Amino acid sequence: MNISKDLISFISGCVSPFHVIAAAKSMLDAGGFIQLSETDPWHLSPGKSYYVVRNSSSIIAFRYPKADYRGFLISASHSDSPVFKLKENFQTGKLGAYICLNVEKYGGMLCAPWFDRPLSVAGRVMTEENGRIVQHLVNIDRDIAIIPSLAIHMNMTANDGAVYNAQTDMQPLLGSEIAKDRLTALIAENCGVEKDCITGTDLFLYCRQAGTTAGIENEYVCAPRLDDLMCAYLTLRALIESGNGELISMCCIFDNEEVGSGTKQGADSSFLSDTLERINLSAGRSEEQLYTSLASSFMVSADNAQAIHPNHPEKYDMENSCYMNRGVVIKFNAAQKYTTDAMSAAVFKAVCRKSGVPFQTYLNRADISGGSTLGNISNSHVSVNTVDIGLAQLAMHSCYETAGAKDAGYLLSAMKTFFAMGYRCSGGEYSIG
Repeated sequence: MNISKDLISFISGCVSPFHVIAAAKSMLDAGGFIQLSETDPWHLSPGKSYYVVRNSSSIIAFRYPKADYRGFLISASHSDSPVFKLKENFQTGKLGAYICLNVEKYGGMLCAPWFDRPLSVAGRVMTEENGRIVQHLVNIDRDIAIIPSLAIHMNMTANDGAVYNAQTDMQPLLGSEIAKDRLTALIAENCGVEKDCITGTDLFLYCRQAGTTAGIENEYVCAPRLDDLMCAYLTLRALIESGNGELISMCCIFDNEEVGSGTKQGADSSFLSDTLERINLSAGRSEEQLYTSLASSFMVSADNAQAIHPNHPEKYDMENSCYMNRGVVIKFNAAQKYTTDAMSAAVFKAVCRKSGVPFQTYLNRADISGGSTLGNISNSHVSVNTVDIGLAQLAMHSCYETAGAKDAGYLLSAMKTFFAMGYRCSGGEYSIG
């Protein structure tokens, strides 16, 4: 169960995308990776490992084995989760007796689980200091807010189904009228600055409920933000624990997947293509060599999958459903919301067999439209053979989710094998070493 404890520990500190990347940087620094800057020239040395950060909320880490590498082995996951984001003017008074937070929805969340849970605020603030714009990470590490349910006595049909309005039903209670302006002061204190210095914020609510293991044999992991920090942590750890191979192994963690990835740091940006091109330039290789390398590359898009729900099996295709603790999930979709095809599935199944890891498949019912994820979005900029995978979980897009404890070990083993494998494409045929 150590891997479950490690995962829970990682997630507990990753209370915003900015904290995810800070935690990833700490892991990479400890693993001997060297930070690059997009604003400086890159001078890469064979045998070294590197990472680059964009917007403090996305990161790409890679091992650079040698200048005549054949291709890239890439994983992609995301740092964000569906949450409530604080508006720029985030304080609102109500009834002369309450101070509430003015928030809006970020991503397609389940609203009901947010009620009656201890909440706090995290993210980043910008300050102006001696003519410089400085970033500070913020985590108010205590319970400061709650979204109270309306009592059943005032809403006798509450258990018959509900529609939640984010503007009227979901505004968190911060305190009594004496709380006015106190959060800004608390944020400034957390950053060690004067509150008048704060010039911008990217702040989010987060669920304070601690992660744990559950089930009669502790077979489940329960925590906030399992989608997609489970895959982000395990793929990054696999990269760090893998050695250099003949190909460049690379782990990408992108922000903003939950809102479509259409940002400068999302999977729909130039971040990955820019990084690949700069590696190619640093190696002194031609543009033609970059194209041949991409044709011999492979991507694993890792984002969790919908485990079959014990109370609602009617929502699933029973022939193509997945279960917690039964292995890595390979995801398919005819409309190509997932990129998996016969070839990429065959490659990843071979990886699983080589690592002794079970795998299963997932498809939606034909009359239910599923969500899309990183693979097809990233492929619009960097077109490589790609498989969409994940780990089976329940309560996806809730503020508290459940997944299989065994599956964490399965994905770590599979990805370590993936990053170490030899992979070659020639004439439309693929070989795996």
